[in-house]
Amino acid sequence: MRAGISLTSRHAVKDPRQGARWMIERARAAWEAGLDSLFLGDHHATAVPYYQNVPMLGRLLAEWGDRPAGCLFLLPLWNPVLVAEQVGTLAALARGRFILQCGLGDDESQFAAMGARLTTRPSAFEESLSIIRRLLAGEVVSSSGRFAVRDARVAPTPSEPVEVWIGASAEVSIDRAARLGDGWLASPGLSFDEARRQAAYYRERCAVYRRTPSAVAIRRDVYVGESPGEAKAVLEAALARGYRGFGGEALVAGSVDEVVERLRALGAMGYTDVIVRHLTDEPSEVLGSLARLRRVRAAVR
Repeated sequence: MRAGISLTSRHAVKDPRQGARWMIERARAAWEAGLDSLFLGDHHATAVPYYQNVPMLGRLLAEWGDRPAGCLFLLPLWNPVLVAEQVGTLAALARGRFILQCGLGDDESQFAAMGARLTTRPSAFEESLSIIRRLLAGEVVSSSGRFAVRDARVAPTPSEPVEVWIGASAEVSIDRAARLGDGWLASPGLSFDEARRQAAYYRERCAVYRRTPSAVAIRRDVYVGESPGEAKAVLEAALARGYRGFGGEALVAGSVDEVVERLRALGAMGYTDVIVRHLTDEPSEVLGSLARLRRVRAAVR
């Protein structure tokens, strides 16, 4: 099992430069901890500072070496030619493999702000992904579906194929991930029973389509504490804030040994990658947890 990180991009700070500095520090700490991959999310039209994935990842790659890196694109919100251009440039900056994470998105206010429609998400997603893949392969592309594209091409194109992980939770979306993606990214709010069931279903659908996934990944919100008691205090504080609406079973907090046990349980379900996001944003807690994640990663591998 591999252990990567998805850095928190939302930071309630007065000076936006502070949040950016935190992200740079955390990317460097994740590299030093030996984590296997680095990712950023995708969100738009926010009231609280949210650091956009493309420019931020371009900066963070300076702190990252030759391990895989990538970011999430909610494809129905983006022009596919622009996505392909951004990915081509990011892949040129990255010294390691670039992974394109993508999903449908589901926030009505975000869709309205970006001029997109929730009702056409599935067809827009599939068309967009097809256009992006063809452009990144060096083709000249025209399309007259959800996106009006005529004689589009992009450069630079990646020097090696971009891996595509599709985030999905509903069965129809998991089926789509098996049919179209190289890998699948499970939702962070799943209980352990749901995570087990969905991993099994994804592998069943891959078998139907005769596809071998490159990754069966799950995001987990994690805190590795100095002790069980300290980790419990951080977890209880997060739950008291109504942490993202998640149930306690979806969150992972404990000592190194306790976190190792929880992640190994995911590996036993067939997950190949756990993508960590920290359930605290306090700088010293995040950096301390990242340092202890080195031991977690060594144990789960």
